[in-house]
Amino acid sequence: MGFSWIDYLIVAVYLVGVTVAGVIIAGRQKDSRQYFLGGKSMSWWSVGFSIVASETSTLTFISIPGLAYASNLQFMQLVFGYFIGRLLVSLIFIPAYYVGDLETAYDFLGKRFGLGIRKFTSSVFITTRVLASGVRLFATAIPIHLITGLDYASSIMLIGIFTLIYTYLGGLRAVVAMDVVQLCIYLSGAVAAMVLIVHGLPGGWGDVMAYATAGENKLSLVNWGHSGSFLEFVATPYTLIGSLLGGTFLTMASHGTDQLLVQRLLGCRTRWESQKALMLDATVIVVQFAFFLLLGLCLYAFYGGSSLAGLGLSSTDEIFPKFIVENLPSGISGLVIAGVLASAMGTLSSSISSLASSTFLDLFRLTARGGRLDPGAEIRWSRVLTLLWGVVLIGGAMLFTETKNPVVEIGLKIASITYGGLLGTFFLGLLFRSVDQTDAMIAFVAGLVTMVGVVAFTPVDYTWHTLIGCTMTIVTGNISRHVRQTAGRRSPPP
Repeated sequence: MGFSWIDYLIVAVYLVGVTVAGVIIAGRQKDSRQYFLGGKSMSWWSVGFSIVASETSTLTFISIPGLAYASNLQFMQLVFGYFIGRLLVSLIFIPAYYVGDLETAYDFLGKRFGLGIRKFTSSVFITTRVLASGVRLFATAIPIHLITGLDYASSIMLIGIFTLIYTYLGGLRAVVAMDVVQLCIYLSGAVAAMVLIVHGLPGGWGDVMAYATAGENKLSLVNWGHSGSFLEFVATPYTLIGSLLGGTFLTMASHGTDQLLVQRLLGCRTRWESQKALMLDATVIVVQFAFFLLLGLCLYAFYGGSSLAGLGLSSTDEIFPKFIVENLPSGISGLVIAGVLASAMGTLSSSISSLASSTFLDLFRLTARGGRLDPGAEIRWSRVLTLLWGVVLIGGAMLFTETKNPVVEIGLKIASITYGGLLGTFFLGLLFRSVDQTDAMIAFVAGLVTMVGVVAFTPVDYTWHTLIGCTMTIVTGNISRHVRQTAGRRSPPP
């Protein structure tokens, strides 16, 4: 049906409205604590919904329905691991974060081991987040380009500029407030699409179930694993054990050590409210992934189980955009595109804010005038760094000219390399009191090097990566402690 002027109007109203509302709701910030942590006074429910919006990128919005279209529901095994991981973060990490007045995830490591490892881990986070977020912003422009016909540069600028405005002016409070609004918008768009699909089928929901159970069972939820060798088992995607362990450890790393999400958890008033926020996120994320997978089954029924070649497509990521362009009526198309933009802007605003907060709080302020700045200077530098990282991410996304660029693959794999080392280092700080900064630094580097080798030279599925990196980091840290303590005992006194 195409994209009409009504759809463009809806998108324009959304972009302007969300930007203005974000700035107004945020109010005026007096110092970096209010700018980056919302004054540690944000409501738990808004933080919980904000985390959902932050971790739901356009890739999720577009890719998960395509995944169910091409396969089945076994991705939910990973999602159940996500739930377990969030539960463990709420029980293990959050209490430790609220013992001291922490400002970033890496502030914990600084207080436990020393400023050296705080700065090092924060720098690793910044480097990997810039690459991953720049790639994700470019990937976000792909469905916008396919649906609206805008070129990639225009799509990136459309998302980036409006997001940067309210993030720059409003800080974390604006980011969280708009995340809640954007969550409602993108879910509304997806629900509207599903309702229209089911309504358009002669047998309604019965047709969906009929196509899902005919031949290959697309309702399959559990994959018990591969019967071959161990290497073949760990290389097989979405096995039950691999998915549960992978989802659990990946979530402990992302929600327990990544400033992108920890920043929000630290913005709650109390430990209990932070825990409630995370468990709200855990519950909503299970429902959300199940919904997007069911949307994929609805699309499968709508297209009569046609193959990608039969639809003239080259990727499962193009299935939902194809439906939006060709079948949604005017007005609904605009709502769904607003939803796509909402999921993109929620993720981008979180990336910009987390990069700026980690740079300012972990690196810049620690070296500026002995760590002391007046409130006015804190706000000025906080906004300068927000603007800087916003421009860097937008500019970085502009460097990609095609989806097959190998840098895209590198950027999307980068979390697999760093998450295990970060999680293992946090566990060393939480569970092993005799490990010191030298041991932790050696262990973190060992975890990074190990994961570079695993990603580059083995077929091991990504669901195992964080567990492997975390295990290597913990083992290396304890070996280093034992070797150094043994050497110290054997050394003669001076």
